[in-house]
Amino acid sequence: MTLKLHISPCPNDTFMFDALVNGRIDAGGLRFEVEYHDIEELNRGAAVGRADISKISCAVLPAIAGSYTLLDSGAALGRGNGPLLVRRAGEAGPVRRAAVPGAHTTANALLGKLFPEIEERVPVLFSEIAASVERGDYDAGVLIHEGRFVYRERKLELIADLGQLWERRTGLPLPLGGIAAKKSLPERVRREITGLIRKSIEYAFAHPGASRAYIREHAQELDDKVIDAHIALFVNDYSLGLGDEGRRAVETLTGVVP
Repeated sequence: MTLKLHISPCPNDTFMFDALVNGRIDAGGLRFEVEYHDIEELNRGAAVGRADISKISCAVLPAIAGSYTLLDSGAALGRGNGPLLVRRAGEAGPVRRAAVPGAHTTANALLGKLFPEIEERVPVLFSEIAASVERGDYDAGVLIHEGRFVYRERKLELIADLGQLWERRTGLPLPLGGIAAKKSLPERVRREITGLIRKSIEYAFAHPGASRAYIREHAQELDDKVIDAHIALFVNDYSLGLGDEGRRAVETLTGVVP
């Protein structure tokens, strides 16, 4: 069986899926046609059922729950990994207009929950947000992926760590994203995919250097320290399996029971 797999080009996804995509583990009778998209494009694709298996923002789950189910493996979920709200260093005054990495992203949903006073949230490609805030196009911006680690180089300063605010409010880890599979796939196939993703992540943990060329081929930031920090932050035990706490976190954010 050949399945369409859509993931993001960010280091956590390429780290987790390297072994599966590049034949380092045995996928049995399953084959995967892989495409790479920005997270908001992945969310839009899931809304119209483009892929059999897709990375998604957890915040989009309510809109796609009729056709997709969240898999137990492959999540970007944890503590201390939240999106960062930043502005130009030394700026003062209220934030009225903020750049966000897509209307359907968890980052945008969090900003709306935690900072309802921000009047306008403008979708911008995640890799362009830091530069747009530096230019003064927006009062502030929400950074995800590699942008979290390099914003100070652009003379930006932190307003708030949205993940920390979430954790203080709920006591739960923050569910940023996950891997969703079409409900139309047979349950045994969904279980097999979940197991393969777990095996792929286990391989990545056991052979951390094996995926480096694949990661660098797709990464926005090529500095090895940034890549390593990104992976360490977003790939963890919750990626192997959500567990009870991870499932509670997803349900608290979305109202959908995974």
